[in-house]
Amino acid sequence: MKIDGALVTTTLADVPASAVAMEAGGYDGVYTFEGPHDPFFPLLLAGEHTERIELTTAIAIAFARNPMTLANIGYDLQLASKGRFNLGLGTQIKPHIEKRFSMPWSKPAARLREMVLAIRAIWATWQDGVPLDFRGEFYHHTLMTPFFNPGPNPYGPPRIFLAGVGPLMTEVAGEVADGFMVHPFATERSIREITIPALQRGAARAGRTLADIEVAYPLLMVVGETDDEFATGTAAMQSQLAFYGSTPAYKVVLDVHGWGDVHPELNRLSKQGDWQSMAALITDEMLDAFVVRGAPSEIAPQVMARYGDIVQRISFNAPYRAAPERWAAALAGFR
Repeated sequence: MKIDGALVTTTLADVPASAVAMEAGGYDGVYTFEGPHDPFFPLLLAGEHTERIELTTAIAIAFARNPMTLANIGYDLQLASKGRFNLGLGTQIKPHIEKRFSMPWSKPAARLREMVLAIRAIWATWQDGVPLDFRGEFYHHTLMTPFFNPGPNPYGPPRIFLAGVGPLMTEVAGEVADGFMVHPFATERSIREITIPALQRGAARAGRTLADIEVAYPLLMVVGETDDEFATGTAAMQSQLAFYGSTPAYKVVLDVHGWGDVHPELNRLSKQGDWQSMAALITDEMLDAFVVRGAPSEIAPQVMARYGDIVQRISFNAPYRAAPERWAAALAGFR
């Protein structure tokens, strides 16, 4: 099991020290996400100051860009990191793409599939000299002059990971991606009953198997040693799960457990901004399904028992502050 950590920093100046500390602490990789800051710049700095850890965008918003810009960025980060970069892409939702980024939105699963194929076509031109002639429904790339061709990358093109929740997007990842990022709003049962079968269906379309796809899961956790610490972490998780559960696209996960009736109420309360009432709807049974809770030494055995045969890498996803030494002790349990 590979363990990734979030490269969360206040400024770019904080990145080198944080990345060095995470590598020294035994993490296998670090990841960034597209929030208030660009997801790519920190990984360039992290790659410059580390030697071993993988560097992943988890995620960069695909539809805010086009295949050529992503191909360029990915290729350059792969070169700068000496082969340690993973291009992690996700779709975001329609309002953000159209209203925040002023970019087109349509058929997200089909568009993301074509975007990956277009990026790979561009890389094939640079890496192997294949003439660029990509003509799809959403993207056309037919011009590549020598001036804009960086030539072969000594480390090869980076791997591409896709993120998703529903079966359709998951099938796309199984068909065209090197890895799949499970959404944090998932359970062992939903991964086994929805995610893995969808990845297998997509892989079969491309003549591949599940072994060709690395599955990464940002697992929700509460790590503590006292009743107060568990209470604080549990309350944070209830709020996080309520927020996720209010999103229509994520109802499919609740349905697996027969909890789909709670979604309309969560959605209604979210529109009223009543976050406290939303959190109260998350039961202990739901918490046990979505969250791994325990002392640092208890985390690894629980994770391996639930997910050891279906997930190849995890990250500690906790929307609350925990003492760094507790995460270090939890990480040590996997070693």
